[in-house]
Amino acid sequence: MKLILASNNAHKLREFREILTPLGIEIIPQSEAGCHFEVDETGTTFEENAYLKAAAVTKATGLPAVADDSGLEVDALGGAPGIYSARYTGNHEDTDTDRLNLVLKNLGSTEHRTARFVSCISCTFPNGDRIDTRGTCEGTIQYGPTGENGFGYDPIFRPDGYDCSMAELAPEQKNAISHRGHSLNKFYEELREYLNAHK
Repeated sequence: MKLILASNNAHKLREFREILTPLGIEIIPQSEAGCHFEVDETGTTFEENAYLKAAAVTKATGLPAVADDSGLEVDALGGAPGIYSARYTGNHEDTDTDRLNLVLKNLGSTEHRTARFVSCISCTFPNGDRIDTRGTCEGTIQYGPTGENGFGYDPIFRPDGYDCSMAELAPEQKNAISHRGHSLNKFYEELREYLNAHK
């Protein structure tokens, strides 16, 4: 089975391939399927935005598509950056460092620093079927960035039960506890059941 990832993000593509290859699924980025468009993420939740992206690629190609929408929710910031995690500064040209520095600036010296990473996956099929899963990773925001691994907000996020940031974990450690790891593992199970039921 061929599945199109409604993204050209190399990090996401690698994570999806690591999980789904054992099912015999070939996963390709949307650019390889001829989809050279960005979907307007007009949803108000991670779930809605993941579905919008997957549905647009399925509609354009007639093939099953899967999308992930993920981000960081900081409780003291009212859940921000949330669905705006990738564009928190308001400027798409800004870097991950610019965005995490804005989170640190907005938090200031507050001691209430609980937060979570959220990942929602939506898979759409040409017949209208869909699979949706959600995963989270709870933690706190550090007072400054540490670590060289990972990307996005990983250097300022300390997962519960660890004394280091997400960016200081080895890839296999991160995959075992990450929000995307959790939602991908749920997705793997649900997709396997779906494929078995539709043989």
